[in-house]
Amino acid sequence: MDSKRQEKFARLIQKDLGEIFQVASRNLFGGAFITVREVKVSPDLGLARAYLSFFQVDDKEEMLDKVRSHSKEIRHELAQKIRHQVRKIPALEFFLDDSLDYAQHMEEVFKRLHDEENKGPQAD
Repeated sequence: MDSKRQEKFARLIQKDLGEIFQVASRNLFGGAFITVREVKVSPDLGLARAYLSFFQVDDKEEMLDKVRSHSKEIRHELAQKIRHQVRKIPALEFFLDDSLDYAQHMEEVFKRLHDEENKGPQAD
């Protein structure tokens, strides 16, 4: 369970990373729509794990690699935004958040089951 301090810090980073991706996606990521779904921060506030969702992207893993390759620039932008609010800028790790893909898959499965149930055995 995260402390209030960790939760507050995570929300700050999530908001600022979202703004950074909104601006940087035009230049660095070919206009991909990147959403910061969640940020988890270590107890010492030295590490932030950001879970990202990608829209308008064919290969999500490739885009995640691209984000990771630009992590120093992203961290620098983050430092510019939060430098007066924190003592130490956390190291950033990026992960793919596939919860929306999973939810969409499960919805399709339930829809198929529902359709099969409605067909049922037909009396001739």
